Amino acid sequence: MTTNFLTKEDLLKNNRSLWNSWTKINAKSTFYDLEGFKSNKNSLKNIEIKEMGSVHGKTLLHLQCHFGLDTLSWANKGAKVTGVDFSDEGIKLAKELSDQLNIPAHFICSDIFELPMLLEQKFDIVYTSYGVLTWLHNLNTWGKTIAHFLKPGGTFYIIEFHPFINMLNSEWTEFSEPYFYKGNSICSVESGSYADTNEKFIHSAYEWPHSMSEIICSLRQAGLLIEYLNEFPYSSFNCFPNLVEYGPDQYVLKDKQDSLPLMFSIKATYMPELLNI
Repeated sequence: MTTNFLTKEDLLKNNRSLWNSWTKINAKSTFYDLEGFKSNKNSLKNIEIKEMGSVHGKTLLHLQCHFGLDTLSWANKGAKVTGVDFSDEGIKLAKELSDQLNIPAHFICSDIFELPMLLEQKFDIVYTSYGVLTWLHNLNTWGKTIAHFLKPGGTFYIIEFHPFINMLNSEWTEFSEPYFYKGNSICSVESGSYADTNEKFIHSAYEWPHSMSEIICSLRQAGLLIEYLNEFPYSSFNCFPNLVEYGPDQYVLKDKQDSLPLMFSIKATYMPELLNI
């Protein structure tokens, strides 16, 4: 259901409440396996480790970091990390984990669009991943925010669920939604969490689907040169209906193996001189 009558501040407040509750649910879930993370100190999937390459000694800004498992994983690989999320419960837990595991990390509670008012540092890498874009109402501002925090020649990397999947119904059995939206948020009612669907919890959510062209153009217009766009016929997580395991960290839609895009990745370089072209 689309909505036009709530302000952006109302929607942000609602979604922050949702993610504060999800933090508590997700931290207990087998999906995130927090106890396992405390032992191996890695939540990253093979694909982002391979595509990102070595981060040792580099400064890394992680946007929309939830409660910081990936942020801490990059720190454990030698990066000097800063994680940002608008959920105060998420950032609180991230700081606790950083202290408990003795992994140096800086965490900031902020909506990423307000971050330039709170953080002056420039970074070698800006990173974001898995289920982030639909929570952002304006990708042009997102692209400018990424560029703002990158050093010239710095790297932006995203691995994300493909916008194609936003067209599928909740059971992933047929197409029920349009690919193109015109700026209005989509209201849904979340039952439980994506990490624990059995949790007795109900909350509204407001999201903004984005097309691939919108994603690419928002980066290019902010002065980022796209090094590559990769699309994948699998999900790294078994977090959607009707998926079957195909290989390590690879879950495909049943009976549709290799035929539908479920994830994509983009690597881009910040070149401010492109803004003058």
